[in-house]
Amino acid sequence: MPVRADELYETAAPSPPPGLVTVGRFDQRPGYSVSRPHGADSWLFTWTTGGEGRLTQGATESRAGAGDLVVLGPGVPHHYAVAPGARRWAFWWAHCQPRPAWTDWLRPYVRGDRLFAVTPVPAGVRDRLEQAFARMLADARWTGEGPPPAGETGDPGDSGDSGAAAGDGEVAVAHGTAARELTLCSLESIVLLATATARGEAQPSGVDPRIRRAEARIAADPGAPHTVETLAAGVSLSPSRFAHLFTQQLGRSPMRALLAARLLHAARLLEATDLPVERIAAAAGFASPFHFSRVFRQRYGAPPGAYRAGLRRRQPP
Repeated sequence: MPVRADELYETAAPSPPPGLVTVGRFDQRPGYSVSRPHGADSWLFTWTTGGEGRLTQGATESRAGAGDLVVLGPGVPHHYAVAPGARRWAFWWAHCQPRPAWTDWLRPYVRGDRLFAVTPVPAGVRDRLEQAFARMLADARWTGEGPPPAGETGDPGDSGDSGAAAGDGEVAVAHGTAARELTLCSLESIVLLATATARGEAQPSGVDPRIRRAEARIAADPGAPHTVETLAAGVSLSPSRFAHLFTQQLGRSPMRALLAARLLHAARLLEATDLPVERIAAAAGFASPFHFSRVFRQRYGAPPGAYRAGLRRRQPP
């Protein structure tokens, strides 16, 4: 049933500042609830490992059981709690600003009011997501000295309701640049794996599965020497038929889609590494650093070096 913000009776809970990456895990009993009548400044990602939770954002509600990834966008009143009748709610959570590609991956799962429910994620993928969240928690604590600590899950999942999970209540904030980027990389893998494998994925109507496979191949390795011919061969179509279907169904040509994927890949490398621009150009599939700089500036409004410098200036100390 929809719940309005003015009906939320709990004391409003603050949300982490939007520039931080915060991660934690809880195993809560009935009575636990969080309300933010004005929403949060950052995105909230929740991954349920046991029991059941209920999340409401605006007029949209979703229940979350084991294997469900529920994401709440910022700026919309929300409330979440142990679901009525449930004995517990065990879940990982993370507050952060998403990378640009994540919203595209999540879009097929929107329920309304910026609430995304990625469900159900197959059982065979859940262990990997659990490990990625554990890695996030460990990486967020890394000071930059010595190797990053190993992530340990220690979570019983839904195997029982007696006692909290090992490590219940742990929270970490990624302060350093390296720690922050490592945690975001793990969360990116979580979002990608969940959205790519959830059984409830809604494909846009009328899109040929072969075109989707080619699109996924571009996204998986944008720096590879793809051509219309190689992409067409990979899905058993003639180059002309492939190019026609791709453009007709996705609204842009295969080579334009490849260029966009390469520029996005280069932007991530600029954000997360200190690699020279020339090496980033090569890693993203550009034979000419000059051409890379020109098309990057057209796409992002600044040449690669200035783009990286601008990001570093905006990062919190």
